[in-house]
Amino acid sequence: MFARNSLLIFALSATAVSLAGCRSLPPSKPSSEWTPQEARGAAIYQAKCVRCHYPTSRHPLNGPGLQALTKLKAMPSGAPPTDERLTAVILNGRQTMPGTRLSEDQMNDLLAYLHTL
Repeated sequence: MFARNSLLIFALSATAVSLAGCRSLPPSKPSSEWTPQEARGAAIYQAKCVRCHYPTSRHPLNGPGLQALTKLKAMPSGAPPTDERLTAVILNGRQTMPGTRLSEDQMNDLLAYLHTL
């Protein structure tokens, strides 16, 4: 009986711990509320990023999904998702991701859009 109760308590504890780690991600900002800069960034995303990254999912395509990227503590690499880090990864690439040539204005627009995800 003791072993059975211990097993039940362990199973319930494990379930509680796993559920505590499963937080839903904040929703993306609706496109109807985008600023002109965010809308320009979305167009850049569609032209340069969408073939490899889902914008409204964490599931990978060819690269990681980017939903709530700027709201997470760390990117898949473990680095914090600061604008500086995102800029470096986008411009220079990382692992299998090629670098993307963007002007400073385009990068600022893309960063503004990434903050809406």
